[in-house]
Amino acid sequence: MGTITPMEQTSKGKKEIKMPTKKANSTSKAVSGAGMDRKVTRKQNPLKKWSGVVIIALAIVYLGYQFITSPSGRSLSVDQNRIVVSKVTSGTFEDFIPVRGRVTPAKTVYLDAIEGGRVERILVEDGADLSSGDLIVELSNASLQLNVLGNEARVAEQLNNMRSIELSLEQNRLQHKSNLVDINYQIKMLTRQLQREQQLVTTGSVAQTKFDDTSDTLQWYKNRLTITLESQASDTRMQSEQLVFLKETSKRLEGNLEISRKNLENMNVRAPVNGKLSGFNVEVGQSIGRGERLGQIDTPNDYKLTANIDEFYLGRVDLGQKAQFDNYQLVISKIYPQVQNGQFEVDFKFIGEQPSGIRRGQTIQTKLTLGDETKALLIPNGAFFQDTGGNWIFVVTADQSQAVKRTVRLGRRNSRFIEVLDGLEEGEQVVTSPYSSYQDMDRLNLSN
Repeated sequence: MGTITPMEQTSKGKKEIKMPTKKANSTSKAVSGAGMDRKVTRKQNPLKKWSGVVIIALAIVYLGYQFITSPSGRSLSVDQNRIVVSKVTSGTFEDFIPVRGRVTPAKTVYLDAIEGGRVERILVEDGADLSSGDLIVELSNASLQLNVLGNEARVAEQLNNMRSIELSLEQNRLQHKSNLVDINYQIKMLTRQLQREQQLVTTGSVAQTKFDDTSDTLQWYKNRLTITLESQASDTRMQSEQLVFLKETSKRLEGNLEISRKNLENMNVRAPVNGKLSGFNVEVGQSIGRGERLGQIDTPNDYKLTANIDEFYLGRVDLGQKAQFDNYQLVISKIYPQVQNGQFEVDFKFIGEQPSGIRRGQTIQTKLTLGDETKALLIPNGAFFQDTGGNWIFVVTADQSQAVKRTVRLGRRNSRFIEVLDGLEEGEQVVTSPYSSYQDMDRLNLSN
């Protein structure tokens, strides 16, 4: 191969290499290599130098801010589709509660067997409309009949004895009166005789002994008159007291006899008032015990509502409070204070006209007013209230990313809304669905 010259390399596009000449070599030998050892100083940009410091400082500040502002406590990630978010609004709060009442007769009279017996005849059927005094069922009781007959005999005997005592007392009174008549007559006759004998004694026509005998007899009758008057007064006083007692006893005996006869009459059960017979289920030949309930009579076309209300409202429910069913007005007529299964019972009566289509046993939804309408902050009534007792609630942040636990103060509530007293502002959003799964959480991380 031949040698390639510098001129040929240039023609091929490669870097030109100049070969040193002898003069250049001689110059480089004269100059020392100190020029090649000189320190070269690099110039730095000030802006580039401080930008790194600023970036580091900003990173530290951002991390510190995130640490300070990040919420503390336990958190839980929750799908937004599984919760209900409601808005805090301003509006009119209607203080009422929905109450479901049961239609019952306004007045009920119970039919109980006063005396037990055997059913002999049934004259009406259950559901019949009755008038007062209508015969419903006939009972028989042989033992009661014999008892009444024996009681009648005993009462008649006692009344006869008392009549005998009254007759004896009257005869005694008449005997005293007759004795007084006789004594007064003897005193009068002896007084005249003594006056005549006193005149004849002076002439000797009458012996002194005879005159003395007449005088003594007259004094004896006078003494007898005094004793008879005292006996008559004592007997009269005692007779008066005894007669009063006998008359009262006679009245009681006659009253007992009347009750016995009435009990026998009560074997025929009659309707005490006008109304509709219900709960009547007896058969001929059936044995009915004393006091056993045969049925009841309800007042016709006159109803009331009986409802159970949660004991939470016991202190806010009072007589006279109004309720509404459609366009019909009701008022609380009676409150039963006994609490059973967390509820107490009340009776509503209709004011004025009653609905024509209601029937006994039907349930009706009413709205019971507890207070006046007021302006307030409102949140929808939700299941969260049962879990928190109205003491706290989850509030959704502005960026919709979290719901943070916040203490609030809630007031009255109805079936639709709860009154907000403190802790929330209008326009904020809160979680109103149940909290049973995250009662112990401090915040919820909301995700889609």
